[in-house]
Amino acid sequence: MPARIPSWAWVSGLTAGAVAVAAVLAVQAAQGPRPTAPAGHSRPAPSPSASALPSPSASPEPPAPPAVPADSGTGRRIVYALAQKRVWLVDESDKPIRTFPVWPGTVSPDPDSYAISQRVPATTGSDGVEIENILYFAGKSGVFIAFSNAVDGSSPPPAASGAKTGGIRMSKEDGAALWTFGEKGTRVVVVP
Repeated sequence: MPARIPSWAWVSGLTAGAVAVAAVLAVQAAQGPRPTAPAGHSRPAPSPSASALPSPSASPEPPAPPAVPADSGTGRRIVYALAQKRVWLVDESDKPIRTFPVWPGTVSPDPDSYAISQRVPATTGSDGVEIENILYFAGKSGVFIAFSNAVDGSSPPPAASGAKTGGIRMSKEDGAALWTFGEKGTRVVVVP
């Protein structure tokens, strides 16, 4: 008489098989086409019977970026808000085309209007970090003030006690965008 296979073995085998099939189907689904809405069509309005509560799968709208400070002038410019630790790139029509947070050094420029005076592709910062996309625009207390980003994309460490640094750092992507936008002579408006 043949040996009888215990029921737990059957259940385990069937479970393992089902998991393997589900994994294969998931991989195939992830690689398949995804439905897209035709261009120019808006989302359908919810039906009157739809619940007022958001569905668990609905993601909230991202917050709107902060508005360009009202006291930053007009025209094509770079706006740097000291208190917000934020930069805006503003085009000729006064439309902000990009905004991003920054990490200021220990010496900040006074609120005023400046211009990009020098562009340096790469160097070592006063904190010893390899930096790139350096745009000098001001000086204060014997310290040059410039926008830049770390080559490795890191944020700056806290300045050593008493060190005077004028670098205003940003992410690598934001540094590349600012480098492209900030030609020599581009106006930089610093607001409180």
